[in-house]
Formats: sequence, C-alpha cells, structure tokens
Amino acid sequence: MYKLILAEDEEDVREGIIAQIDWEKYGFEVVEQAENGREAADAIDRLLPDVVVTDIQMPFMNGLQLAEWIRSRHPNTKIIILTGYDEFEYAQKAIKLQIDEYILKPFSSQELIDVLLKVRAAIETEIAEKENVFVLSEHYRKSLPVLREQFLSSLVSRRLRSAEIAEKSAEYGINLSGELFQSSVISIDYIRPDRSSGVPEAGPVSLRDTGDRNLQLFAVLNIAEEICQKHSFGKVFIHRDDVVLLSVSQETDESEITGRTFAILEEIRQNVQRFLKLTVTAGAGTVCRMPSMLFNSFGDALQALDYRLILGNNRVIWIEDVESRPSQMLAYDELTQQSLIRTIKLGTVQELREVVDELFGGLDTAQVSTQDYQIFLLEIITSILRVAKESGSETNDFIGSGISSLTELNKFNNMGEAKQWIITVCSRLMDTIASERQSSYKQLIDQAKDYIRAHYEESDISIGKVCQHLHISTGYFSSIFKKEMKMTFVSYLLQIRLEAAKEMLRSTELKAFEIAERIGFADPNYFSFCFRKKYGQSPKEYKNSSRGG
Repeated sequence: MYKLILAEDEEDVREGIIAQIDWEKYGFEVVEQAENGREAADAIDRLLPDVVVTDIQMPFMNGLQLAEWIRSRHPNTKIIILTGYDEFEYAQKAIKLQIDEYILKPFSSQELIDVLLKVRAAIETEIAEKENVFVLSEHYRKSLPVLREQFLSSLVSRRLRSAEIAEKSAEYGINLSGELFQSSVISIDYIRPDRSSGVPEAGPVSLRDTGDRNLQLFAVLNIAEEICQKHSFGKVFIHRDDVVLLSVSQETDESEITGRTFAILEEIRQNVQRFLKLTVTAGAGTVCRMPSMLFNSFGDALQALDYRLILGNNRVIWIEDVESRPSQMLAYDELTQQSLIRTIKLGTVQELREVVDELFGGLDTAQVSTQDYQIFLLEIITSILRVAKESGSETNDFIGSGISSLTELNKFNNMGEAKQWIITVCSRLMDTIASERQSSYKQLIDQAKDYIRAHYEESDISIGKVCQHLHISTGYFSSIFKKEMKMTFVSYLLQIRLEAAKEMLRSTELKAFEIAERIGFADPNYFSFCFRKKYGQSPKEYKNSSRGG
C-alpha cells in the first residue's frame, strides 16, 4: 500500500473524492485529509506519504506553495495537482516544481484513478531500479578489487579494530587468519639519468628508461603477485608509491615467517632486476601477533628501508638486523586515544569494553617491561583525565583520590585488574557526562522556552532566531527540543500563542483579529482556524462560553 494525503479545503469535495474510489483496490491508503496547505505540510512531515493530491486554491498555503515546500523537504514524494480550467495556465507555469500529474476540474473518479495508476507505476519503477539486485551486485563485483586494495592499505596506514578487520576481510574474501603477521615494503630504487651521452641509442625503449614510475610500479607488482601465488604465501598490493607484502603464518615460530618472507622478498628483488632491468630495495618490519598491529610492523619496515642510505640499495633489509628493538607492545597512538575518548563521551558500556579489550589485547605479558606497562597505563589515565577536564567533571567523583599517587599503579596484581579498573572508572565518567549533558539540555530548553514566551507575539519569530539567541545550530536545537519536549518547536510556539489567546479572550474586550495580531499571527483567519482545531470552537464562541454568555 502506498500512503496518500489529500489536501482540499472544500469538505464536500474531499469526502466525494474519498467515497468514490476503492483506494485499497488500486494500492493506496488515504492516511490523512487536510483542509489547507499548512495542515497538509504538518501531516506530510509526520506521515511521510508516497503521494500528495492537492487543490491549487487553498487558504494559508496554496497548492503550488505546498508543492514547492514538498520538493524542498521531501523530493521523492509524488505530487498530483487538482486545478480548475481558469487556473490551468497558471498551474502549467509551475512546471519547474516538477509536478508529477495535473487533473483538470471537473473530473471523474476514473480520470483520477488513471492518474493514480500512472503515479503508482512511476513509484514502482523507481523502487525496481533501486532494488535491482543484479545491477547492485554487478557494480559491487567490479568495485571489489579496489575495495580490497583500499582495505589492505588501511591495514598498514592506520590502526583498525579487530572486529572491523574480521568483518572486512570476510566481506572481501581476504584470509587473514593466522598466528603471526609481518609487513614488508618493496621500493623501486631511484634511477639517475645517464648524462654520459646526449644522443639516445636507437632501438626499443626499456621500462627502465621510460621514467614512468606508475608503469614500473605495476610491473613490479605483477612479478610480486606471480611469486606469491607460486609459493602460496603473502598478499601484495600497491600502497602510495611502493609495493607492500603482508605475510601471514599459521606457525607460532617467528623464524618460520621471517624466513619465508625474506626468501619471497629476495626472489622478487632478483626477478625485478632480471626481467625489468630495475633494482628494488625491500624493508621487512617486525613480527606481530595480531592483524591490527600490522601498521606497527609497516612503520618498522619503512624505517628499515631508510637504512639503504648506509647499507646501499638493491637488497633486503630487516629492521631487527639494523636496530635493537624490544618486543613490541601495543602503541597507544592517536587513533586509539581518539577511539577511547569518543567512546567515553558518546559510546555505550559495551563499546567501552570492546575498546579496552583492543587496548590490552596487543600486550605480550611475558615480554612487556614494568616501565613500559606503567607508561601505557599512565597514557590511558591521562586521556581519561583530559575528558574529565573538558567536561568539567570532578575527578574524585569517578576516579578516587588515590590516583594522585603514582604508586597506586603498582597495586594492581595483574593486567586483568588494571583493565577492570579502567572500565569501572570510565563507566563512572560516562554516567557523569551523560548526567551533565542531560542537565545542559534542560537548561538550554528552559532558555529557549523563556525566549519564546518573551517573543511569541512577534510574527517573524522562528527557530532560526531562537538558535541565534542561544548560539547553537538549528539542527542540534531541533533534535534536543523534540526529545525533551515531545513536540516540535512550531507546535510549542503555537501552543504558547493559543494559551495567550485564551487568556486575552477571557480577560479583555479585544476582537479576534486584534488578538491574532498581538500573539504573532499575520493572518487572522489562520488564527481562527488553528484555535478551532485546537479547542473545538471559534475564538468568539470560546469568549462567550468563558463568560457564561
């Protein structure tokens, strides 16, 4: 069933249209009827119809103004205009509004049915196009190689959470299950132009002489892929201006993965030199135990590559050979810090547990020194304190007074206790921030209500003016106002104005049109319409009944 709203100011015409058509038979449900354009606009915002049938001539907001409003707010909604013969030329001028169909009055029910069926066919065609699984899957299939390469690049360029790595690797068909992992970088050595002869030799131009870095890089990738496929080991891809090799091993012995990685890199180096007449230098990073730490290994590989300035190029360089490097502990880098801070400010307790699990998941308890361990905890605590300071929270409320002494860090018997302590502290801080945010919401709404009560009589008061007064964006204000007040800004403003109108009707001798002007209504007729709709009687009837007359 497609939802339809009918906007027509003449009640008998409205009821006639509704009664003459078996709407369900033709796939429609009339979810609302409106007497004018403003009422229709409110219903459209609430009910999100598929089709709006509207007369042109209506009070407060005519059909073309309504159509323009619909196009700006709900561009996918179909619009059918009902127009008299003398209005048709006027209606045609509104073609820029992209009206879907016109019906010329007077019309038969069959004419309206024919138009509705045309509109329904258009809706179904659009839905079919959007839901065409074959087209979408074909597009995805063609995009998959690019998506795979982007994902592999992200593995070495930033820290990804384990859950995201597992999800993306499964989606893209990349097997990253293993015990040990290692990143390596293969870089084409810079070729200095030969200036010994000013005249180039006759004959075919080699890849080496083209100077086309992208073409050379692609050729190196092809050789690397062939070698990796031959040995069923590793994954290679282009990242920036280099070829990257990711090694994955099911064995727990580090010598096994490093041995195979060096052999693959050496074979690639030799084949590139033999077939492409180019030289490459490869840097191999440290071995890690989780795919989420491949970017650490990649950073080490780049550092290894820097040693070609000392050791010379056209070789394989392992970072462990050139630098004395302790076993890697999980670095508390900027990305991890941002993830923890974001979770404390906006996340759930479950998300907090996942982030903390990630933090501690990379620690090798057998090899991390006490000093490294304490630094790691202090970095986390510093982030927590920074969030507390930004939110204006008192640290003693959630972290306790004992943390002022660094010796407290030594009181944890194991990492499990430290991990649980961090979760507990962060949970308390999350509760404090949520409470303070709720309090600030209430304060903001109270300020807005005060402003509205003080300025409701101004006909040009708007949500924009209120937000300008409060120095916040309209989008942010709209969401929290509706959440706190259970009604929109427009509904609240109308409520305040009508309550003021009731008071004036009871206590003054002002006419309805005078009251309308005093409470901010530019149109006295619209004021009377809204008043009757809200209270079931006209302003005059209310005035008489309130005075017992």
